Amino acid sequence: MRIKAVTDAATTRAWMRLPWAIYANDANWIPHLKQDVEKVFDPKRNKLFKDGAAERWLLEDDQGRPIGRIAAFINPKTSATEKQPTGGIGFFECIDDQHAADLLFDTAREWLSSRGMMAMDGPINFGEKNMFWGLLIDNFTDPPIYGVNYDPPYYQRLFETYGFREYYKQLFFKRSMSVRAQPIFWRKFNQLKADPEFRIRDAKGRSVEQLAEDFRTVYNAAWVDHDNFKPMEQAAALKIIKAMKPVMDPRILIWVDHKDKPVAFYISLPELNEIFRYVNGDLNWLGKLKFLWHKWRGTVKTMTGIVFGVAKEFQGKGLEGAMIVHAEQTIVDTGIYRDTVLTWIGDFNPRMIKVCQNLDAVNYRTMATYRYLFDRNAPFERHPVIDKK
Repeated sequence: MRIKAVTDAATTRAWMRLPWAIYANDANWIPHLKQDVEKVFDPKRNKLFKDGAAERWLLEDDQGRPIGRIAAFINPKTSATEKQPTGGIGFFECIDDQHAADLLFDTAREWLSSRGMMAMDGPINFGEKNMFWGLLIDNFTDPPIYGVNYDPPYYQRLFETYGFREYYKQLFFKRSMSVRAQPIFWRKFNQLKADPEFRIRDAKGRSVEQLAEDFRTVYNAAWVDHDNFKPMEQAAALKIIKAMKPVMDPRILIWVDHKDKPVAFYISLPELNEIFRYVNGDLNWLGKLKFLWHKWRGTVKTMTGIVFGVAKEFQGKGLEGAMIVHAEQTIVDTGIYRDTVLTWIGDFNPRMIKVCQNLDAVNYRTMATYRYLFDRNAPFERHPVIDKK
């Protein structure tokens, strides 16, 4: 076996194409979009390169055939926020061979160690946690949702045999729209509708700038207790909303306002992988035509809840259930969407897990974020649990 850095067009192409060999016989696999992955490693489009760093490697067998790949990165926003400087690995793909996997992990570890890191998390993204984050450890039969990793079952063994330990689980919840909202949700919905200080609405008629400010307001008020939380700035919120705009359905972006100030949201997007399964991982001109065709046809029948939040002072007051009833009235009864999938919630967040369970959502898929401490004698600690209060 031989491992080499990705440094030119040939190694970049081989690194990008390897998943097609790994998943050749897996009918559930839907490739990540080539353009999404390329953007992660483009210093012109990924601002983390300004103070951070990333490197990629390709593993070949004795005949020069690609059999594994990995990336390692140092995120300047998070690497120094842990008890020990912590880097990341991601975009791991490998044949079912522990020696091959160990070569990949060793190479990434040595690169990170030489740059002052003392631990590595993986598989994660050189970017936000809503994309390319975690290893699939339960439910290998449902197709993956957009931007979420999908892995063969043996990857868990490769990680854990090397010495990675579970830092936290990532729980995905699904709710069938055929399940009617519980009576308690209706009571809360009717209470809010009768209270002139509250309003439940969608995003129709809102400008990109207004949506960005609505998003930022709720996000900063809802995530304040999270580990390493930093308030979202206006520019970051605007970037997120602009990225969502081409695929956004304003009917499935739900907000609760209190005295005209947004205090809760339930933001969903059409599940793009129900279209992207037809573009073979490339949103080139042909892929874009296919995307527009399937979007027009109404191919998507699942909506993915990408973020769900309630301002801290309004948590536990039933706003979640009120938004579910609003969705039932304005979305479910139209028959456009059949199911909703919620983006992952860490097992360190019991409050939000309870919210999902109360909404009759089922934990249907589990992923894991692993951590490897370079000092093998150092005590290992899982991600701290967010205070339930």
